[in-house]
Amino acid sequence: MSATIFPTGVTIYNPEKCWSGYTILQAAERGALLIDMNGNEVRMWEGLQGFPNKMLPGGYVMGSLGERNPKYGLQDQTDLVQVDWDGNIVWKFDKAEYVEDPGEEPQWMARQHHDYQREGNTVGYYVPGSDPKTNSGNTLILAHKNVHVPAISDKMLLDDVIYEVDWDGDIVWEWKVSDHFEELGFDAIARNLMYRDPNYYTGFGNSHIAGDWVHTNSMSVLGPNKWYDAGDKRFHPDNIIIDCRDANIILIIEKATGDIVWKIGPYFDQTPELRKLGWIIGQHHAHMIPRGLPGEGNILIYDNGGWAGYYAPNPGSPTGIRGALRDYSRVLEIDPVTLEIVWQMTPKEAGYLMPLDANRFYSPFISGMQRLPNGNTMITEGSHGRIFEVTPEHELVWEYVCPYWGKALPMNMVYRSYRLPYEWVPQLEKPAESPIERLDVSTFRVPGAAAPGVKSAVKIKEAKGYFGLSAMCVAADIEE
Repeated sequence: MSATIFPTGVTIYNPEKCWSGYTILQAAERGALLIDMNGNEVRMWEGLQGFPNKMLPGGYVMGSLGERNPKYGLQDQTDLVQVDWDGNIVWKFDKAEYVEDPGEEPQWMARQHHDYQREGNTVGYYVPGSDPKTNSGNTLILAHKNVHVPAISDKMLLDDVIYEVDWDGDIVWEWKVSDHFEELGFDAIARNLMYRDPNYYTGFGNSHIAGDWVHTNSMSVLGPNKWYDAGDKRFHPDNIIIDCRDANIILIIEKATGDIVWKIGPYFDQTPELRKLGWIIGQHHAHMIPRGLPGEGNILIYDNGGWAGYYAPNPGSPTGIRGALRDYSRVLEIDPVTLEIVWQMTPKEAGYLMPLDANRFYSPFISGMQRLPNGNTMITEGSHGRIFEVTPEHELVWEYVCPYWGKALPMNMVYRSYRLPYEWVPQLEKPAESPIERLDVSTFRVPGAAAPGVKSAVKIKEAKGYFGLSAMCVAADIEE
């Protein structure tokens, strides 16, 4: 089991190697929380939900005022709002669907989930020269819509839809995953499984609301990029990249036609390039690194591992549903043309022995990452509430463990987090930055615990010494 006692807040901070700024995250069942590099909580927008929360220049923050009763919907936010520094609502969208749930007050809902993007910025985090608009512009919103598509299943589906909404709240463009079922590449086994059980979710007292059949969890715009400049039309700056967690698919939508023009998954054994890339499972936050940041044009993926996909039955999944499994995570930066891994953060780069200790870097759900202007990468290992920054050489230079635990869900999980420049919050003076040295965990003790060190020892003369490696019952990935 994992340790039950561990420090929270910021545990490591190297100002000389970090790209310093504020970090926005959703504190479990509290609200949107803004912290500085030392973990000081400089602002909390209490009650402002975030799926996720994002900051805009001028001290604005985006999120939601509420969520749909989970008896009748899964992860449906009632609206998407922009509030100012003092919590005043300056923009709101909720008129996607008029919802009349039994025993609930009828209301308009956005049914937003997992992601959205404000015009001016393609990915929702800081990019030099690409500030999101704060008092105008369109917003792309990832949302839900219940549909019945007999070609997929005879059961109701919880479909993923993208709305483009103007500043006045009018929907000006719409796209649904289910309209492109034949482009997703499912084989006969997957189609059969999906028809019978399109990933029904029966928690929170609901009864088969709808099948969350692909579970899209990120959506962003490609923006200007070198691939399109070189003539590859698949990467038009207006095109949209999404990832479908429960299908193990990442794809790019041509905005002009709605067609899927680039895709990896759901199978990663069909070409040498895919086999080298390895199976991507239950992924989150796939997006193209924007122009102006190191690695621009490459695609970042939080490859969670865990369980996902529709495959042939196997010992880990007797039905084949959620049939691909892996008990550790990877952060991948890939070239979208060659599919080569350009950079990665895996348990191995984190210093853990593969595969024996690999699950020490593991979040089977949520999570994400952000490329920073200095080339570092900030990673949200969401299920443990851990946010950390690493250099291109994988040196850990900042780490924060969320101290907020939920009541309904007793976890300190963080869905996603974002680093932003100090200048985006003019209401505050730039804070002092105090280094925090990394603790030596072998000597760290809580008050009252014995100090390290043996008080009495006796040497066994006949002892032959340790080989160490013989203690392992499975082969380890150890470089000679």
